[in-house]
Amino acid sequence: MNLEEFKQLIEKSEKCPDFLPLSLQGLWYDKKYGWDEAHTFIGDADDSDTAWVHAYLHRREGDLNNARYWYNRSGKPESKVSLDEEWNDIASQLLKKVK
Repeated sequence: MNLEEFKQLIEKSEKCPDFLPLSLQGLWYDKKYGWDEAHTFIGDADDSDTAWVHAYLHRREGDLNNARYWYNRSGKPESKVSLDEEWNDIASQLLKKVK
C-alpha cells in the first residue's frame, strides 16, 4: 500500500482496518477522527514506530516537551517540517514496512 492508497482507505472506511500495525492505525485515527481518538488509541505503546506517531501527535497538540520525549523514545529526530508533511513522511515510511 502506498501513501495515496492509505489516504483513500482513511477516506472510505469508517472503521480502522485491524491488519494495519498499531502505528499506522494511530495515523488513521488522527486523520479520520482527530487528535483525541488517535492519542487514546495508541496509549503508551512502547515500540519505536508508535512512539514516533505519539511524538507527532504531541507536536500537533503543541506540547513540545512531551513530543521531544516521544521523539527520543522513537529514535527519530524532532521534526521541523509542517505537520502535514510530517504525517505524510511518517505514513510513507511506515507503509514501506507493511507486507
